[in-house]
Amino acid sequence: MDRGTERDGTATEYAATGRIPLAVVVVDRAGLVSHWSSGARRLFGATKEEAIGHPAVDLLPVSGALPEDDDISPYGPYGAYDDAGHDLETSLDGRLYYPTAGRARLTVPERDRVDVLWWAYPLVGPGPERLLVLGADVGRLQQEAAGEDPGFDRVAPAFALHTDFPGAEELASRLPEILPSMSVDESARIVGQILELGYPVLEFSQNDRVPVTPDWGVPRRVERRARRERAARAAAHGLPAPAEDPDDGEDLEYVAVRERLEFLNEVSGRIGTSLDLAQTIVEVSRAVVPRFTDVAGTYLREQVVAGEGFPDGVPDTTTMWHRVALEHTDEPGRWDDVVPVGEAMPFPAHTPFFQCMTSGEPVLVPRITPEMGHAIASQFEKRDIRPLITGRSMLVVPLKARNVVLGFMILLRHPERVEFNDMDRVTGAELAARAGLVLDNARMYTYQESVAETLQDSMLPQIPRRMAGCDITTRYLPGTLLGRVGGDWFDSVKLPGARTALVVGDVMGHGLNSAAKMGQLRTAVQTMAALDLPPAQLLRNLDDLAQRLGDNYLATCLYVVYDPLAGELRLANAGHIPPVLVRADSGHGELLDLPTGAPIGVGGVPFEEVRLRVEPGDRIVMCTDGLVELRGEDIGVRLAVLCESAAHPAASMDEACDTIIRALNPRGGRKDDVALLMARLNGIAPADVAVHRLELDPAGAGRARALVREQLRAWGLPRLADTAGLLVTELVTNAVRHSRDRPVELRLVRGETLLCEVDDDSHELPTLLDAGPDDTAGRGLRVVSTLARAWGTSRTGTGKTVWFELTLTPC
Repeated sequence: MDRGTERDGTATEYAATGRIPLAVVVVDRAGLVSHWSSGARRLFGATKEEAIGHPAVDLLPVSGALPEDDDISPYGPYGAYDDAGHDLETSLDGRLYYPTAGRARLTVPERDRVDVLWWAYPLVGPGPERLLVLGADVGRLQQEAAGEDPGFDRVAPAFALHTDFPGAEELASRLPEILPSMSVDESARIVGQILELGYPVLEFSQNDRVPVTPDWGVPRRVERRARRERAARAAAHGLPAPAEDPDDGEDLEYVAVRERLEFLNEVSGRIGTSLDLAQTIVEVSRAVVPRFTDVAGTYLREQVVAGEGFPDGVPDTTTMWHRVALEHTDEPGRWDDVVPVGEAMPFPAHTPFFQCMTSGEPVLVPRITPEMGHAIASQFEKRDIRPLITGRSMLVVPLKARNVVLGFMILLRHPERVEFNDMDRVTGAELAARAGLVLDNARMYTYQESVAETLQDSMLPQIPRRMAGCDITTRYLPGTLLGRVGGDWFDSVKLPGARTALVVGDVMGHGLNSAAKMGQLRTAVQTMAALDLPPAQLLRNLDDLAQRLGDNYLATCLYVVYDPLAGELRLANAGHIPPVLVRADSGHGELLDLPTGAPIGVGGVPFEEVRLRVEPGDRIVMCTDGLVELRGEDIGVRLAVLCESAAHPAASMDEACDTIIRALNPRGGRKDDVALLMARLNGIAPADVAVHRLELDPAGAGRARALVREQLRAWGLPRLADTAGLLVTELVTNAVRHSRDRPVELRLVRGETLLCEVDDDSHELPTLLDAGPDDTAGRGLRVVSTLARAWGTSRTGTGKTVWFELTLTPC
């Protein structure tokens, strides 16, 4: 601040802080007004409703030359004045990266032409705000600040950088009050940048400068009187002109500020290009070398590196920090062996790193002394890092998000390079704040994706590779662009009569919600399939369920039931990609023509069932649309490739699936996840099936036992005769006891296991009971559960089926 001299020769401040009503306008990155204060309404004549969301160039004095007669302006109501600084348009369109000020006249409806001073501050950081504009009425300033003194005949806006004006603290406390629509963090960020870039100043003459403190309205009378008295006293002292032009010094500081803002903008554009945590770490480290520093080491907390939840608690001497990146301009390999990437270590309390991580503030070490170098090197066992760090300037900046330290960066400059200073500390803090936000976004994305992927993996079934009469192979591929987790799934369900249900579905959307919905629908399909519902009826019930769960449940589903005894497929489709059937005799792949149906969740749309004969050795291929849909390519061509690749000869089912994946995803880059299920329909030979009908007679259990023994001897499985006979006796006894009119049916199927099924016409499912010593019933199913490889029950259209399996043990 310029000073005058009292009569006794002592220096005194000649101008005091001004307190004036300001118009406050915030412009976002699209050039639209996002904040319009009441002062802006009074000064510029537009209401808040008329301003918010409209182009700032239509509301502010941006450009144009004012005619000498001051009556008509070819540029509308605005005009430049006295060439006082840049025109505001240059700041509005983003061409300036440093604060500017200017003066203009404008015509406000129902008012005379108004003389306006403005200050424009470019805003940097992660928020949507790009520019802060402050405006004031020159006429009111001349009356209230200069009073009647003719020495204050010229008023122009200016800036004062890094000064200690008495109003600085008041500005910091008052400005957030006139940014009421912003969060505390955002308004504090804007205030901090104003104080760093330049304090708003009124220049009343060539030498007299008065700092400005914003106020909601008109200054109180006592404040105006005090201001007049201070101005009169300063004029009475006859203030001398300053020794040098202050504008020259300010221009140099403007250059430094501009370069700092340009650097930060450049860094912001280089980091956060993806949500991949590893790539983000590399981007953050490389963004500062070599322009800002010569060495950049990045350390992150263990939970961040592991992609876990948000770190808890304040770091301490036991906190493990992982060195995740190291960039430098030294000769290759100089740092690699001494401080390798991937190493984890704690830091003791006496180090500047611990001070940074616990305080959350940057720590500046102008030069690392030999003593400090020795203290730091003591943390590295059997490695002497003193030659690498001693004599260098060091800046340690915290990587924070939501006031939690995620990590820190160690920045080192070569001894011959200029030391880090206070401005570098501010720059480093701003850089770290942006990097911390980007890292936290990547960390949260990685964490959420990990949770969703874990959820999805837990919901995707472990399908047996062999079911009755068929072999099954599956593939699941996560998406690579839109996110790794989606709602695709596949499943197989064992049905009575040695049949198998094959399911492929796709919940629309990606992420955790889609994975959760997929789990719900898959569970519902499992439950309905166990009821042995026809395919069309199952999809109808699934659609009704989706309607009850909510409007946002949309999914496609293909449901197929394979009957290996009858050599038949029963299919129903709900808006899904149709399956491909590869005939064993011709080796030709055919895209089945099925009624498409509507997706699950649309509601009110019927589903149709199709029956199709198949032969042993035929293969059915079911997939989700992520495999065949690719931007820029015709879906018909992709489906033809699917048919061709599915029919390609292969040595195994796994190789056949891999052939399809390679053919349809040669370069990767698919956006959606993929579920693929292939089943080879082997069928069951009539010689491997035995069916017997048993009348409702108490002697039926003994006859069933004899039939089982005879059949197993014929199949060469005499070792299973006793166990199978005992278990069949229990099931047939229960069936005869609970059946009503229809005879009991006993079915034996030889395949990978021995399957025994007993059907009756009762819909009441038996339950496993814990029979006591005196109970006369309830032990039959306990015996079955103990001796059988697997067992189960299911309802059928005419009653129920109870079944068990035994592992084959030939003689």
